Amino acid sequence: MDIISKIPHHRKGLFLISLTAFLWSTSGLFIKILTVNAFVISFYRSLIASLTLLAITYAKDKRIKLEFDTLTILASVFYSGILIFFVLANKMTTSANAIFLQFTAPIYLLFLEPLFLKTKFRPRDLITIIICIAGMALFFSEKLEAGGIYGNIIAVIAGICFALFSLFVKWKRNIGSENTIISVIFGNFLVALISLPIVYSELAIPSSQFLILLYMGIVQIGISYFIFNIGIKYVSATESMIIGMLEAVFNPIWVFFGVGEVPSIPAIAGGIIIFSAIILHNLYPLPKERKKII
Repeated sequence: MDIISKIPHHRKGLFLISLTAFLWSTSGLFIKILTVNAFVISFYRSLIASLTLLAITYAKDKRIKLEFDTLTILASVFYSGILIFFVLANKMTTSANAIFLQFTAPIYLLFLEPLFLKTKFRPRDLITIIICIAGMALFFSEKLEAGGIYGNIIAVIAGICFALFSLFVKWKRNIGSENTIISVIFGNFLVALISLPIVYSELAIPSSQFLILLYMGIVQIGISYFIFNIGIKYVSATESMIIGMLEAVFNPIWVFFGVGEVPSIPAIAGGIIIFSAIILHNLYPLPKERKKII
């Protein structure tokens, strides 16, 4: 008997988005190991991810249903913006700044979701986000810098793209479409197309580097967004971004075990704050609101 099918819908969504954040977080370790150009990473990772998702979709449904409606196109464009602008931000500002500013996404969704999807504004979401942002500030306290203004602006844009991607995917789910994964497939192809002219002369890479990129394309992006696509059916877009902040907590754990980089005491304290806030937010029983999400 399928154990997963017995899990209440809202709890299933929380678990799936948490698993997604866990898989997303593996990128921190592998980006440290990779020596190739950032846009080479983007090209291979997104191309492999799009092919992986096409294969999974075909294996699941025995067909690929292409859709070009407004919500699909918007979700695809903003998805590609997440990856492209995050890479650019990492080149123009510190990695800590880029991650911190990208995870301002829940703040935008806190107001966008009630406006466009007519969901109820929940003060506890606001409180959780404020605590998580404070935890993130402590988490990156030794690495955040005021400089790199253009990189910081681009990182904010990446966060806005993250919020809008989640909003449009949830919107399409709400109108009854199950084919939201096509937005991620289109978005990954778009990233690969944009990256190709930049890196076409650098595509010959060592096999060891390609194996890492293969993992990142198949698992860290492909399978993770397939899981995200299922999970967001059962939670709000705002919740999905709040839970997604777990990526920042998991990231240094992978790096510690992979290359021995020990996080600082403030980083550990910040991680505990973020993790605790998200766990409490998810465990707090609100049965009436959970029914509305589904």
